[in-house]
Amino acid sequence: MWRLICILFVVGISTDIEAQPAGANYDEAKVPAYLLHDPLIMADGTLVKTVKQWDKERRPEILKLFETHEYGRTPDPIKPKFEQISENKKALGGKATRREVTVFLTGKEDGPAMDLLIFVPNSAPKPVPAFLGLNFAGNHAVHSDPGIALARCWLRETRDVSVTNNRATDLGRGKEASRWQVEKVIERGYALVTACYCDIEPDHADGHKTSLRSMLRPKKSTKPAKNAVPPKGAPADAGPDEWGAIGAWAYGLSRAMDYLEKEDDIDEKHVAVLGHSRLGKTSLWAGAQDERFAIVISNDSGEGGAALSKRRVGETVERINTSFPHWFCINFKKYNDNEQALPLDQHMLIALMAPRPVYVASAEKDLWADPKGEFLAAKHAEPVYRLLGLEGLGVDQMPGLNQPVGKTIGYHIRTGEHDVTEYDWARYLDFADRHFKKK
Repeated sequence: MWRLICILFVVGISTDIEAQPAGANYDEAKVPAYLLHDPLIMADGTLVKTVKQWDKERRPEILKLFETHEYGRTPDPIKPKFEQISENKKALGGKATRREVTVFLTGKEDGPAMDLLIFVPNSAPKPVPAFLGLNFAGNHAVHSDPGIALARCWLRETRDVSVTNNRATDLGRGKEASRWQVEKVIERGYALVTACYCDIEPDHADGHKTSLRSMLRPKKSTKPAKNAVPPKGAPADAGPDEWGAIGAWAYGLSRAMDYLEKEDDIDEKHVAVLGHSRLGKTSLWAGAQDERFAIVISNDSGEGGAALSKRRVGETVERINTSFPHWFCINFKKYNDNEQALPLDQHMLIALMAPRPVYVASAEKDLWADPKGEFLAAKHAEPVYRLLGLEGLGVDQMPGLNQPVGKTIGYHIRTGEHDVTEYDWARYLDFADRHFKKK
């Protein structure tokens, strides 16, 4: 069943769109009236009234919708193989133990692999809770520590010289340190675990040819239509609901979780998965599928992440599918300039985290990611949390800048641009403290 929602309230955020791509809508007066499915009404119209109905019927139904229409179906996992490559028990001036572990994603050493970088606080009682997330530029970019191995994977060419011929150089060390705040995470008693997303699949339209997706295909995929044009960004014989790169990256996060379950120093029951931008989309999809993640965090994830697609603000379905044809399943392209036909929206994705805590963050100048749409998605996930006896956001109006809100669902919009900042990390650490360190 449908609910008609046309919300046009004004919020106090910057309307400066100079840094945003041209041709997009940022005018709230031009947001179309749109319909959102109620997360507590089954496809057949049945109202979900009990926790059992949610767990056994509605949640699987929503998960199937996202598999079919947006991210694609994830294949059954293959048991990975792990190999510790290095260990330094006096990293960060003695404050942490640093480990590097290779995860062979198909269990074979000649197959695709990702390299985990792990920092564990030395002074905290073990096992410790942890934050897990993928990075963009290689593990060596997370911190300037010269002992961290250079990324071996394909990296997108950049305007600087830290990447040469799509391979990392020493000039990239610590390049993304501000996005990871390693010392602050360690000081708060948390481990930090990361891997480069390009280990799992290079981020370009042909990346699937040399990645996990070339070796691990979903079984019984819907067959492509007869005489169908080979899709860009997917195998030529891909079915319309076969997974895209976001699905593959999310799969990698779950295999990292497989390792953390075996790591004695880390409390596998208290692992928060987080991501920024396209990797925020990835963390949400990973958290939706894999309930081992105890907290799920989306930082500026926008279209295909936390923002409502049907608002058509900033990045649209058509724009994201055109710019990044490899991220989603082929079926998602049916909704190019046709968002109102979607049988889902991102509030339903956030609802899949329930009863686990979930945090959605936006940035004032990141209009491309539609901050208001991110807030509204979090807000419209609340009914599921209430059904489960939990508070959601606990507010009806979008908060002001740098005023975090929320209970089991957290939200903030901060000053600044599309990035992960020290302010963001402080909020995530506070949120984790509240949920992981209850007395």
